[in-house]
Amino acid sequence: MHSDKTYSKFSSELKVRPDDIDMFNHVHNSKYFDYVLAARYEQMETSYGMSMEQFMELGYGWVVKTAHVEFKRPLTLGERFTVTTGILSMNEKSSKVAFEIKSLKTGKICSDGWFDYVLIDIKTGRGMKITSEMIEKYSI
Repeated sequence: MHSDKTYSKFSSELKVRPDDIDMFNHVHNSKYFDYVLAARYEQMETSYGMSMEQFMELGYGWVVKTAHVEFKRPLTLGERFTVTTGILSMNEKSSKVAFEIKSLKTGKICSDGWFDYVLIDIKTGRGMKITSEMIEKYSI
C-alpha cells in the first residue's frame, strides 16, 4: 500500500437540480453518490489527463466496492457547491478516494466520506490488478 504517498486534490463545482430534491425539500441522500461520481468523471479528464471514455477504450472501468458517506448539512434547490476529491491510497487491489462536498453559500461542509474503487476488465466484468503504470498516472 502506498500510504506514505500524498496525492493531489481536485475540485468540481456543481448545482442542485430540481430532480435532486426529496420530499423533505433538500437533496436526497442518494444524490451525493451521483455528485461524487460526476466530479470524478470530470476530474479524470481535466486533472488526470485521461477521460473515462479513453479509460474504457483501453478496456478498463472503475466500480465502487465500498462507500462511506457522512451527512452533515443538507443542500437545497439551486445551491452551488464544490466536490473536492483526492486519492487516499492506491495499490494493486483498490483505490480509496476521499471526498468533501461544501456549500458555496455557507462555506460549510455538507457531506464527506470515501469510496473504495476496484478496477475491472469491462469485457469480462471481473476485477483486475491496478498496474504500477496506473498508480504512477494517478500519483500527481
